[in-house]
Amino acid sequence: MSEMHPTALRFQERAQAAGLDVRAQELSESARTAVEAADAVGCELGQIVKSVVLQDAGGELLLCLGAGDRRIDLERVGEGVTMARGRDVKEQTGYAIGGVPPLGHDTPLHTVVDSSLRRFQTVWCAAGTPNAVFDVRLDDLLAAMPDADLRDIAES
Repeated sequence: MSEMHPTALRFQERAQAAGLDVRAQELSESARTAVEAADAVGCELGQIVKSVVLQDAGGELLLCLGAGDRRIDLERVGEGVTMARGRDVKEQTGYAIGGVPPLGHDTPLHTVVDSSLRRFQTVWCAAGTPNAVFDVRLDDLLAAMPDADLRDIAES
């Protein structure tokens, strides 16, 4: 078995430090998109958690976690919210777009979780790289992010 990518390993260690006992899995194919990830792990598209980094009107980054079968509605997140630039995402989270996990970032980000994820007991999230994922009980993920804001931010 090959060594785990250092970025996925770093994520796994940070998740465990936050009280989330998860194991990153490296896939042979890309899981950069929700469709690719669902196909790779064999789950429903909605069980894939999309980690989308946005910038608020004041310039602060925030993380939105949405279901793979829904589109995050920027207006529901907040007034003046836009997509963050890739360079800023990497600089603040420590992870590149396509591999941003829901927690364990270099700089903690305010996190908004779409309430539609409540449909699922287990979800799949990025684990630091476009090929690394982990599965987790949604309740356990939310417990590891006590300051997360759970609300309806997606279009069905």
